[in-house]
Amino acid sequence: MDSQESADKSAPAQPKPLNKIQRRILGVLIEKARTTPDAYPLSLAGLVAGANQKSNRSPLMNLSAEQIEDELIQMRSLGLAAEVQGSGRVSRYRHYGYDYMGVKGAEAAVMTELLLRGEQTAGDLRVRASRFEPIPDLTALNEILKSLMSKGLVIALTPSGRGQVFSHNLYQPEELTKLKNKFVGATGDSDDDLDQNDDSSAAPRASRSGGDVAALQAEVEELRGLLAALEERVTRLES
Repeated sequence: MDSQESADKSAPAQPKPLNKIQRRILGVLIEKARTTPDAYPLSLAGLVAGANQKSNRSPLMNLSAEQIEDELIQMRSLGLAAEVQGSGRVSRYRHYGYDYMGVKGAEAAVMTELLLRGEQTAGDLRVRASRFEPIPDLTALNEILKSLMSKGLVIALTPSGRGQVFSHNLYQPEELTKLKNKFVGATGDSDDDLDQNDDSSAAPRASRSGGDVAALQAEVEELRGLLAALEERVTRLES
């Protein structure tokens, strides 16, 4: 009994699901803390601008200051965010997302991109997350994803193989059900095997032509990810 209680205490509790506005706020706070540290913690105006940003976001949103303020109250009660006093009595907000999710480094980078953009292919995710932390190749990314999946933070939406799609696991239950159904209809049940060189599980579910299309789509998505990363770098340099 003592050993069981000790194991329970050492195992991190899986974070509670968040609604779509809370996920966007958390993603923005983590992102801006890394990319624009001079402006962090963020003012409410900065949060609104970041949440409604047209680049590096999916889906696009048009949130009001009032909507974000309402969700910040809930996030503060969850221990996800805190209000701090800025210069000129302007309230600013910081996140506690690393503690909430139990992540840091490259794991935090991957979760941030998933929160900001939703489901993504492994190739896309590696390129985009590398703007926060270097991820040299898909092998390195797969190790990160395995760790996040063991924590209940990430799920695979499609079978293993090239073009495999992943998502964070912080959706509300009804949202997650819809997301899984969207991918089950197209590609079959998702697997937890992250070996991109093993296509045996995917072969019975798709024709040869379907595999070729998936491979081409993965390459296109990776190129889009590279372009997005370059656009983000140019934006930072211009600012």
